[in-house]
Amino acid sequence: MAQRKKKLTKKKRHNREQEVDSDGDFQLAAEIKDDDSPGRKLPRFPVASDCTSDVEPDTRELVRAQNKKKKKSGGFQSMGLSFPVYKGVMKKGYKVPTPIQRKTIPVILDGKDVVAMARTGSGKTAAFLVPMFEKLKAPQAQTGARALILTPTRELALQTMKFTKELGKFTRLKTALILGGDSMEDQFAALHENPDIIIGTPGRLMHVITDMNLKLHGVEYVVFDEADRLFEMGFADQLQEIIRRLPDTRQTLLFSATLPKLLVEFARAGLTEPVLIRLDVDAKLSDQIKLSFFHLRVDDKPALLLHLLRNVAKPQEQTVVFAATKHHVEYLNELLSSEGIECAYIYSALDQTARKINIGKFVHRKAMVLIVTDVAARGIDIPLLDNVINYNFPSKAKLFLHRVGRVGRAGRSGTAYSMVCPDEMPYVYDLHLFLGRPVQFATADHTQDSDGVFGRVPQSILDDEGSHLITAHENSLDLQNLHRVSENAYKQYLKSRPNPSAESIRRVKSTDVSSMAVHPLLGSGLEKNELERLQLVDAIKSYKSKSTIFEINSNSKTPASEVMRKKRSKDKQVVDKFNKQRENVAAGSRLRQSAPPRATAGDNEEEDLQGVFSEVLGVKRRNVQEDAERLKSKKSRETGKEEEYYIPYRPKDFNSERGLSLGGEGSHFEQQASSAVLDLMGDEGDQLNQHKKIMRWDRKRKRFVKESGKEEQNKKIRTESGQIVHNKKRKNFYEEWKKKYKVEDAGSGSDGETGGRKRSAGGRGRGRRGASSHSPAAPQVTAGGRRIRSELRSSSQILKHRKLKQKQQFLQGGGMKKIRSKNKQWVGEMKKSGFGRGGQKKGKMRKRL
Repeated sequence: MAQRKKKLTKKKRHNREQEVDSDGDFQLAAEIKDDDSPGRKLPRFPVASDCTSDVEPDTRELVRAQNKKKKKSGGFQSMGLSFPVYKGVMKKGYKVPTPIQRKTIPVILDGKDVVAMARTGSGKTAAFLVPMFEKLKAPQAQTGARALILTPTRELALQTMKFTKELGKFTRLKTALILGGDSMEDQFAALHENPDIIIGTPGRLMHVITDMNLKLHGVEYVVFDEADRLFEMGFADQLQEIIRRLPDTRQTLLFSATLPKLLVEFARAGLTEPVLIRLDVDAKLSDQIKLSFFHLRVDDKPALLLHLLRNVAKPQEQTVVFAATKHHVEYLNELLSSEGIECAYIYSALDQTARKINIGKFVHRKAMVLIVTDVAARGIDIPLLDNVINYNFPSKAKLFLHRVGRVGRAGRSGTAYSMVCPDEMPYVYDLHLFLGRPVQFATADHTQDSDGVFGRVPQSILDDEGSHLITAHENSLDLQNLHRVSENAYKQYLKSRPNPSAESIRRVKSTDVSSMAVHPLLGSGLEKNELERLQLVDAIKSYKSKSTIFEINSNSKTPASEVMRKKRSKDKQVVDKFNKQRENVAAGSRLRQSAPPRATAGDNEEEDLQGVFSEVLGVKRRNVQEDAERLKSKKSRETGKEEEYYIPYRPKDFNSERGLSLGGEGSHFEQQASSAVLDLMGDEGDQLNQHKKIMRWDRKRKRFVKESGKEEQNKKIRTESGQIVHNKKRKNFYEEWKKKYKVEDAGSGSDGETGGRKRSAGGRGRGRRGASSHSPAAPQVTAGGRRIRSELRSSSQILKHRKLKQKQQFLQGGGMKKIRSKNKQWVGEMKKSGFGRGGQKKGKMRKRL
């Protein structure tokens, strides 16, 4: 029995060892027969006889090949991830990859440059982090950073850092965060600890790189997150400086929710044969996001904001309010706080610590409203966010996508409310052109759940909230001052705001806004009498007298009325023609807004099916040729042009691509052509050197000077805070940090390259030069810049030790007993003496003793 038990335990132990081996580094999840290609055999693992050298063979490709299951199974298992990366993905809670992850991760693992676009909240961050962990494997000593992630805003960088730590929990890769607003000393120390991944914003990263003179030769993986914003933000010099230091063999990835088809605009990123992956080009917004547009005056916006936060948004729902400038943010924060609504706020000029505190308040639900500028429009993932309010409508369609994309993330629903004043109407039309949707004006038939409706705000709501605001402004001088400052800021904002397209301006002019009804979301709570009263007020507003000022209170015999009668009779035909034209335009706009008739719905569906599929089952058989001819004739009747011979002057996706482009107003061909310059150089000696003789105006010398080419060396540099610093006189913080913490570079030959071994200047050594005689207890510093405990005692420590020793000797020698006996003797003497009044005392004196 004992022998059998021993055998069983041996077997169990053997099986357990096999299981541990299989789960250690990878999972052997597929056999040769599971591969899709029948002719291709999977490579076998090398046997001991194959390895002639002592170096361990690289089995990475073999592991990936064995790890892959059938391509049809679309989980993370089929991507051939190593065990630490796969474990981190599973620990994060991801079961099935999103479409963008399914498309991009295999391409990135193959080592190709990728330009990827997918809508907000679709998992783009994980799409570039997972292959990054797979490529970097594990930490390596003495190499410096191997991956670089650039983001446009600090909040997005912090979020990416947090996500990197969670997802790469089991890879043991070090990450350094380089942000503006944080201590540079901590960032120098972080870079000295040899991080594998650097996450940063371009301004501060360039500052640190130039101070430390980092080479970045070891970087093999570069990510531009929200790439379109990075390249249009004004970071051209910083990005150029960073890219110049990167090796040519790097892999470059560009990710954003809004990327144009023309990759010429990203030529500076240094892409080599990139793969373009664009998902959700047509459905740019999630189906779960509900849009609402409110038409009102600029002065009524604060009143509507208060109404939306108090009555429309539920108390347990969190809301983000986007404003145009930081002055609007400060004004709205003061206004909402005075009205008893707890809110947090963020803008780019705010101190970094304050930004962290405010976003922490909102994330932990201590404040239910967050007021921000567009600094928080991109990438920030606030869990369980329900509403977005556009206090000022965005001037670019893609900015609207990023703002609204804060809700409806990862399959959740959300609502976006937009306040539109008359001068912002063209931008609404631009947005609908970009999304490919018609503008829906509110009618009496619309229900409260209608999506994308553009309606008016009832005057009664504005009056109720407006009265509260007037009293609040009268009682607070701070509110009055902030309101005045925000109005002045709005005037400056209008000057810098990009213009809408000419087509949208024309459409707004031809639109009759008076036909717009009250928005169903706001009109649902009103009674019928109230709606009738509002309609009457609107009719009074739109009333226009037929008689001119010359005819009011005048008889028919006065010269003014006679002149006007002659004028009317003369211009009657022109006036009638104009009125008829305006009626036709109004009728056309009403037709466009109305829904298509039901009778043609079935035909349209069949036509769509025929256009998409070559063969459709389950419908009546028809002659395909007849159907095609009927479709062509119908289209030609509607549009008045033969589709076969018509060549459009604009591509079909013109409006969509114009909205996605990096230029302020859309870099379409006309603008590119107008800004194009053709330089013709001569082919003879005199003409070749002619451009060198061109003079330029020097503002300091107040005269024309020749171009010498030395101007670039003395060029002023703009720091991440916006301050302009002269190149030569700039303070080197890194040198000061090294002197302060006595950190020196061991001759690694890379001028401050990360990962070199450092030694302490105050360290101990042999001979007289080992340690300084003047400062025996100088603080020693690790490679990371942190102080370590010295073995030598300081004078205070020596004194403390002496006191402790004396105390122990005193107690061990019976010191306390001697003190007690002395005290007893003294008390006895006092009793006997009775304070000098004799031996026996009575009354109070006796009691005291």
